[in-house]
Amino acid sequence: MMGVGKSTIGKIIAKKLNHQFVDIDNLIEIKEKSTIKHIFKNKGEEYFRRIEKKITTQELKKNNLVIALGGGGFIDDLIRKEIKSSCVSFWLDLNLSTLIMRLKNNRNRPLLDKDNLEYSINKIYSQRKKIYNESDYKIKCNSMTKNQIVGKIVKLYEASRN
Repeated sequence: MMGVGKSTIGKIIAKKLNHQFVDIDNLIEIKEKSTIKHIFKNKGEEYFRRIEKKITTQELKKNNLVIALGGGGFIDDLIRKEIKSSCVSFWLDLNLSTLIMRLKNNRNRPLLDKDNLEYSINKIYSQRKKIYNESDYKIKCNSMTKNQIVGKIVKLYEASRN
């Protein structure tokens, strides 16, 4: 889900595991020479999802990466299938009130209705949570520090590799 800290946590995990960190949204912005917000506005969500799928599936073929998907990446059937067959996946789950606090001043989230932020976050979360639940692990981040989240993920990851 957007705003949970995928990039922040992912960078720390990558460093701990001596892996490369990849942020799919960042790669999309570099390739398209545009922000996600502008891609949505000028080319539409369907175009964005096609680019997201192409870049994500390319990155999933590489080794020793920690990948932060965009919030909607795991929703795509092909991306999810690829992840489930070749990766260990984690859902960083955060309560909605914390998400609302984190996202209330963010102007770069094209799927959020700034006039009705609470409603749009609730709607997106409820539409996606069933699919997010297909992740290998769900990390409830509400009362955990960054280091606790990272420690838990690294421990689960290493255990899954043995």
